[in-house]
Amino acid sequence: MSKFFSKKYASLKPYTPGEQPKGRKYIKLNTNESPFPPPSAVTKAVKQASKSLHLYSDPDNTELVNLVAEKWGVKPCEVIATNGSDEVLNFAFMAFCDGDTPAAFPDITYGFYAVFADLHGDPYQAIPLKEDFSIDPKDYMGVGKTVFIANPNAPTGLHLSVAQIEEILRSNPDNVVVIDEAYVDFGGESCVPLIYKYDNLLVTQTFSKSRSLAGGRLGLGFGCAKLIADLQALRYSTNPYNVNKMTESAGVAALKSEEYYQKNVQTIIKNREYTKKALRKLGFTVLESKTNFLFIKTAKVDGFKLYEELKARGVLVRHFKGERTGAYNRVTIGTKAQTDAFLACVKEILKENEV
Repeated sequence: MSKFFSKKYASLKPYTPGEQPKGRKYIKLNTNESPFPPPSAVTKAVKQASKSLHLYSDPDNTELVNLVAEKWGVKPCEVIATNGSDEVLNFAFMAFCDGDTPAAFPDITYGFYAVFADLHGDPYQAIPLKEDFSIDPKDYMGVGKTVFIANPNAPTGLHLSVAQIEEILRSNPDNVVVIDEAYVDFGGESCVPLIYKYDNLLVTQTFSKSRSLAGGRLGLGFGCAKLIADLQALRYSTNPYNVNKMTESAGVAALKSEEYYQKNVQTIIKNREYTKKALRKLGFTVLESKTNFLFIKTAKVDGFKLYEELKARGVLVRHFKGERTGAYNRVTIGTKAQTDAFLACVKEILKENEV
């Protein structure tokens, strides 16, 4: 860091993104991207939008927001479009957390929560997951803090029911509860309809996973009009043109290509169950998942060693350091061909490490 770097950020530990390899071509099963490209309608829309890049994008994202509102059954004033769901999460920490209102989230979850809290100087409570890596709703009952829950959770893949989320919402009427639904399309149940029942609910979603736009950076936030107005105030105070023309056009075209994406989601779910069954047959512990990834470990090979051995063979997975997570790797579900290649490498590694 330079001598000019503000002291308030001196202890900040930035978020570590998953590896994006340069040079060697890998089978990428480490960052939960979709293995399927967007449909031609999306790429055509992006190309068309690129012709007017000399003009600013619509700061209200009118076409996109109106279509989102129609599809999700909400009002446009109850939607915010952002540069990835990370941005709406960032706004939520800015808007609803401070010295008087700390944050609360699981100790094993999306790593950006702690980074955002530290970035804004917000105190927080990291609540331990249960022994089986599940979230206990009782731990959040009347906690008196701004609650952040990834549902389904990452990197574990486990989820809470809508009824369990409602218990948390009811017990914290004076605090915002943020439900991060990045992976909801792979088997979870969305809480968006609850925004009409609870004025303290903010739901975030993303186009990065099921809609194949990780590189496009498009996220959504859903909440009552007053909550969304809070976030809009911050957006207009930082970057009102946060969603560029090409990304908005891609998002609109993606929402009009629902059949294509639903087919891909079903393929990923099918491949997930296939992979889970194959790994368990090989002796792996595999957590149940409502996401496009699996959280796995085996007593036969150390977690980090498995990660390294797979990388050496051209397969990238995500390893998480930590006392409880060090034995595990998170594996994104890819195509059937990618899955079979991954499993073949796993079998080689297990054979080489036989005692």
